[in-house]
Amino acid sequence: MKISVLTATYNRKKLLERLYESLVNNTKYDVKIEWLIMDDGSTDDTEQIVKQFQEDTDNENLEIKYYKQENQGKMVAINKLVKYATGEYMIDCDSDDYFSENAFKYMKEKIELSKKEKNIYGLCFLKFNTNGENLGKVFTKTRSTLFDLHFKENDEGERAILFISSIRKQYTHKLENGEKFVTEARMYYEMDSKNDLLCFNLPIMICEYQNEGYTKNILKQFKQYPYGYYEFFKEILEKNLKGILWKKRLYVIKHYILFTYLTNKKLEIKNINDVKNKILCLILYVPGIVKTKKIFG
Repeated sequence: MKISVLTATYNRKKLLERLYESLVNNTKYDVKIEWLIMDDGSTDDTEQIVKQFQEDTDNENLEIKYYKQENQGKMVAINKLVKYATGEYMIDCDSDDYFSENAFKYMKEKIELSKKEKNIYGLCFLKFNTNGENLGKVFTKTRSTLFDLHFKENDEGERAILFISSIRKQYTHKLENGEKFVTEARMYYEMDSKNDLLCFNLPIMICEYQNEGYTKNILKQFKQYPYGYYEFFKEILEKNLKGILWKKRLYVIKHYILFTYLTNKKLEIKNINDVKNKILCLILYVPGIVKTKKIFG
């Protein structure tokens, strides 16, 4: 069994060592680990530190592959790494994240249990922060989708997804208008439309957000990459939203209006699913634009 770990990195040489050590510690579970690193145009000594990892690694269960591109953003980097991955399974791990002590033991065990399952695209595990706290809710179902978790069960936390590679390779992060970023959820919800995830209340990844990271600068991110977000919320409103929480329905509509303003696009009412959603968009449009102008100018 081989698992490919995909890491896009930019000027994070100090953090990569922690991730490297967590992979080394997990080689004892007799899983082949392929660590693919895409250096997104770093100006620090990322390449040198990775070469050191490669020279120090004499464990047959860990193979490290290094690639470099001009700075194009995380999503382009991940799209490329997906093509290079050779494992039967793959998982994204940001350079500021690392694996828990028993991560690959858990993944190996659950892969064996899931082999007879049909219509799944991966296995979903918990993410913890460095204080040992769960970054989401515990799963109440053994099988679900990320869309349902977020919009029907009000789970806004972080998840670690182990993808079945043959399915993951059929999808890419779709970037709009030359942007460098789009929320991962856009691709995940596309995958949800055809298959499910198996859910396990086991922590396999530890997350530490950085001050310069995407999550810490959400408003700046919205303004810098509005076209991808516009398409993301437009696509959600084209879905059947039966059963989603009321506050989530409002969240989607308000953000759709926000990104029509930031992209200078019009409401596409005719493509919105459900008369109720069409009416809400029309009612909230003017106050939404007024509020957005106050926030973004």
